Amino acid sequence: MALPDLRPQAKRRTPEQMLAHLQSFELDLRFSAGIWYFSPAHSRFHDRYGDELSIEQRLEIAAGLADCGLEGMEAHYPNEIREDNLDLWKSFTADTGIRVITVVPLLFWDRQFEWGSLSNPMPGPRQAAIDRAKAAFMLNKELDTDFAVVWPGIDGYENPFGIDFAAMRDRFAEGLAEAMDAAPGVRVAFEPKPYEPRGRILFGTTPEGLLLGQQVESMLKADENQRLLAEGHKLCCMNPEIGHVLMGFEDLAYAMSWPLSEGRLAHTHWNSQPLGNYDQDLNVGVISPEQLEAMMYTLKMHGYQGYFGIDINPERMPVDTALKNSMDAVRAANDRINALDHEAILFSHQHPDQVRGWLEGHLIRARAPHPDRLPFLPRPL
Repeated sequence: MALPDLRPQAKRRTPEQMLAHLQSFELDLRFSAGIWYFSPAHSRFHDRYGDELSIEQRLEIAAGLADCGLEGMEAHYPNEIREDNLDLWKSFTADTGIRVITVVPLLFWDRQFEWGSLSNPMPGPRQAAIDRAKAAFMLNKELDTDFAVVWPGIDGYENPFGIDFAAMRDRFAEGLAEAMDAAPGVRVAFEPKPYEPRGRILFGTTPEGLLLGQQVESMLKADENQRLLAEGHKLCCMNPEIGHVLMGFEDLAYAMSWPLSEGRLAHTHWNSQPLGNYDQDLNVGVISPEQLEAMMYTLKMHGYQGYFGIDINPERMPVDTALKNSMDAVRAANDRINALDHEAILFSHQHPDQVRGWLEGHLIRARAPHPDRLPFLPRPL
């Protein structure tokens, strides 16, 4: 498979062009899921609410979701996918049609990464992290995935006093660039998170993720990477997760507009999350469905064509039920945004002084089960 072309995301449109785009383009709802949450997890506060499942058992559940719209799987290297179980994953794809769309280097779990992975000040653990990232990126090449998610969950700090933050960031970026040059042509989808498990995680917000992408790309040296960059492709891209974005008190639609405007939105992770708070990974649409709709509308405006990765923690219901509900929540939100009056919405943004309150009224009626019971709302055109 060729590297997915993200460049059209960054296209700027006139109001007339945007209207034509909104009226003709619909998001392609291709869903993926992470194999990690198919088995009940334990936490600091409670035991597993069910028996731990093997990778084979998890894939059996995933296979049953193919007819429900599941098209992609995500897995960590080396605990979930690795060289000695590739045949299992390849057979799963052959039998179900569900692709492995990303192999994620596990850079946050091991004891050796207590003080960080790619940013670790100690050469031994840092080199181990670089080597793991290289191996994971090579598996992405072998499996012809779309990208490699990188999450720096253990790269951060609690006490900021006296830290050379620039050196810490440089170590992370240089290590990531080294790993990418070892597997040229593999796109990284960086996933920011502001905190947890560290008190503060490096590159924890959406704008910081963009800065990392620009910094890493300036360091890439491999001929294939240089060629792709020269053609305008971005290689250190982003995989924002709804929960992480809201933990940082960012607005979903505005946050997504940043990587989209640079052609860097390689993937998206979907769930719901109370503003701030710890990372709950609730089913999609359970909390703040209005933020979900605004985010999807921004994706529609930029012509996003990537997967919708469901990243949840279904502690108290079967994982297949939680995935079906989450996929249905995305489908329902997509139907709502497609049914909106795009022409009037664009007009309201271009002439805000003439239509005070109209957009709010339009959205109230779009979400109402019986809009006919509400007073008539004239179009502002």
